[in-house]
Amino acid sequence: MKMKKVLALGLIAMMSTAAFAGCGSSESSDGGSASTGDSASGQVYYLNFKPEADEAWQEIAAQYTEETGVPVTVITAASGTYEETLSSEIIKDEAPTLFQVNGPVGLANWKDYCYDLKGSSLYDELTSDSFALYDGDAVAGIAYVIESYGLIVNTELLDQAGYSLDDIASFDDLKKVAEDITARSGELGFSAFTSAGMDGSSDWRFKTHLANLPIYFEYQDKGIDSTDAIEGTYLDNYKAMWDLYINNATCDPSELAGKTGDDAENEFAEGQAVFYQNGSWEYKNLTDKGMTDDQLAMIPIYIGAGDEANQGLCTGTENYWCVNSEASEEDIQATIDFLTWMVTSEAGTQMLSENIGVIPFKNAADTTNLFVLNDRAYTEAGKTPVSWNFTTMPSEEWKNGVGSALTAYAAGTGSWDDVVSAFVDGWASEYAAANN
Repeated sequence: MKMKKVLALGLIAMMSTAAFAGCGSSESSDGGSASTGDSASGQVYYLNFKPEADEAWQEIAAQYTEETGVPVTVITAASGTYEETLSSEIIKDEAPTLFQVNGPVGLANWKDYCYDLKGSSLYDELTSDSFALYDGDAVAGIAYVIESYGLIVNTELLDQAGYSLDDIASFDDLKKVAEDITARSGELGFSAFTSAGMDGSSDWRFKTHLANLPIYFEYQDKGIDSTDAIEGTYLDNYKAMWDLYINNATCDPSELAGKTGDDAENEFAEGQAVFYQNGSWEYKNLTDKGMTDDQLAMIPIYIGAGDEANQGLCTGTENYWCVNSEASEEDIQATIDFLTWMVTSEAGTQMLSENIGVIPFKNAADTTNLFVLNDRAYTEAGKTPVSWNFTTMPSEEWKNGVGSALTAYAAGTGSWDDVVSAFVDGWASEYAAANN
């Protein structure tokens, strides 16, 4: 049965259909065997979380279908709409057989739909059980990528401004450099930071990724890895960094509500700004736009907290594959077979390595992603990675509240006290609502 081509509102949809009917296995293009077990009678529908990797997923799905005859559909949720899209799609007759959650908080919403992957061929390929997401004794999800984020730097522009990477090893250093670039922006012809857009395609960089930093340092102080009530100990540091972003950028702070992720990416790629907060997943996008390794580097996001001399990049995962337990046995098997092929075949591992990042599987291809290599260099030098604690944020509503408050503050229509309230009071109320 062909999968129904259904699009939920807000989706960017593309379809990879079967080129021909297949048997149990076929020879892969890299000379290996693409075994499908019982999956020739099944199909795969992946609701993809990452818009930036949509094209790569479409291509690899088509290749797998050509090799095995197994239909693989990849539909990509628009940025910032994944949870609502999944809610819409999961109740359909032709629901996703494969989706993702961002960690324990996300799992709480979807655990009833998660097939136990413990002992599966996919689970057996993990390099460590620490990359399995447990629901009791069951493996409800499996991490498929380890990523890093920080400040991406145009090293050529930094050099033109009279600085090098060695000049930036703390928040005070960054502030000095950024404000000097702003003071000379007319002469230099570029700004310190790209736009900190608060459109839905971009706001996650600040209400989630930047917000991770004050959470991380508070957790470190308390020796915890989650909480029902955040105190906001480091929100002054959060404010200092946000002020630096919005007051030393390519646009006026009042314009941020309408600035998109594409705006920031293009500003950086076109040489309009030295610094761009984003992650290792941006490497291919930037190199596709003509940037080279000689022009690029990623440095830590310093906010004036902790041991900055020994701080590394923000490294972790919020990307866990989950197989829909409500799917047919044939589709479950087809989905597990497809994922196993993705993490064992030359084509699959290369696609993940080049477009997604470091994958925690035994047959992982090494990466040429400069930002991943930057993270590796920091770690090898003894720097401590900043862990991803935003997976403990109590809800999407909490993030949205913080994002709205940040936007109003930047526009001058709200105060920083509103941001603090959204962060601290919002955390307590959203945690209570999610756990009662």
